[in-house]
Amino acid sequence: MHEVPESHTGWTFLTNHARVLAAIAEDRTTRIRDIAARCQLTERAVQKIISDLEEGGYLTHTRQGRSNEYRIEEGTLLRHPADSGPTVADLLALLARHDAEHGGGSQQLRRASPPARATEGDL
Repeated sequence: MHEVPESHTGWTFLTNHARVLAAIAEDRTTRIRDIAARCQLTERAVQKIISDLEEGGYLTHTRQGRSNEYRIEEGTLLRHPADSGPTVADLLALLARHDAEHGGGSQQLRRASPPARATEGDL
């Protein structure tokens, strides 16, 4: 069996749901195992998060043989009332821009996401 990732104590800026969504945005055919490793979560936690995202209308998937191909509903608004206005695409674009400026992230995420409307001052 796989080892359970080391837990993190304290608070973080991004939720596990945002991390999973960003991992899927980088590779729409990524495996749950790979998302779990990247996000330092268990595979079971990733499955639950993907289910939450699908139930919330943020994500859909189609079976491609033995794999899944995910589709992010980029026009969907963020859930919290204080975040009204920005869409999932805006969030992903902001994360991609951050990765590009700091040398991390995937070329695919930067290409797949529209330009961010948010500015650094919005954080």
